[in-house]
Amino acid sequence: MDNGRSLPETMGVWETVGADGPERIRRVDRPVPRPRSDEVLVEVEACGVCRTDLHVTEGDLPEHRPHVVPGHEVVGRVVSCGSGTSRLVVGDRVGVAWLRRTCGSCRWCRSGRENLCLAATFTGWDEDGGYAQFTTVPEAYAYRIPEHLAAEQAAPLLCAGIIGYRALRRAALPVGGRLGIYGFGASAHLTAQLALAQGAEVHVLTRGADAQRLALDLGATSAGPADGRPPVLLDAAILFAPAGDLVPVALEGLGQGGTLALAGIHVSDIPTLTYATHLFRERTITSVTANTRQDGEELLALAGRLNLHSTVTSYGFDHADQALDDLAAGRFAGVAVLSLGLDPAP
Repeated sequence: MDNGRSLPETMGVWETVGADGPERIRRVDRPVPRPRSDEVLVEVEACGVCRTDLHVTEGDLPEHRPHVVPGHEVVGRVVSCGSGTSRLVVGDRVGVAWLRRTCGSCRWCRSGRENLCLAATFTGWDEDGGYAQFTTVPEAYAYRIPEHLAAEQAAPLLCAGIIGYRALRRAALPVGGRLGIYGFGASAHLTAQLALAQGAEVHVLTRGADAQRLALDLGATSAGPADGRPPVLLDAAILFAPAGDLVPVALEGLGQGGTLALAGIHVSDIPTLTYATHLFRERTITSVTANTRQDGEELLALAGRLNLHSTVTSYGFDHADQALDDLAAGRFAGVAVLSLGLDPAP
């Protein structure tokens, strides 16, 4: 099904390089994909630049598909529908997130924990993502995006927002409790807003004066270095930085009964923990794995009610490589977004 529009035969994409060269990604032309029967084809408006994209392009995550197109925070408009689709039509505005498919039949899927499905596949890792002018998505895994929400604001919600929301739930923060946030990038600055809206007292520990300043501007009670100690013992903490050496630091900052949630898809090796120092008095450590579609729907609804706002650095499509370089070097606070149709200076 389509709207009669004549689509181009080829499109520009950024693909991973792997062992073929020194750069992370390269710009090439490819045929515009055709959606499978249960998929829709999306013309991309914007795509967030996520730290997971760095893990894919730098080999921290094992290669699942050679020369895959990264990007899993995609906002765009449906331009063609597969023969078996029925929920979406041409012209609908949709979001494409990290979770791309699950089996739907295993015990994890049946119990509402599809994020733990062993057969799950992921956008920008197993299948091509949004560093492209067009991309596909299974209709059942696409989110409706309201027309009033700017693409640059909507894109970060589709991973940074969703993962932050799930991490906050996993951290078991009590009502009015004290939350520590380690690392203050895309997910963290949205999670802080969620926690503050719930009446939490937020303490941020992160490198970089700009990130610390942003945390205070958003309402954090304190902001200090990533390896420092919060001014008070915490009820819960979330580690967003992919630094395993911060795990014992964060555990030492917890009060009794506190929970530390590890929110990164990749974390470097964790040093040896001492039971008495790090875990005694019923302190808990847990991890966060991907997300469910229910997480995404709940976060998007909350974002509208709470007016979540991303601090965005915009890059034109031709500067995707620069966006990843800047993310790796920590040259901006908040989140980077590729904006197709725009060409802001990097």
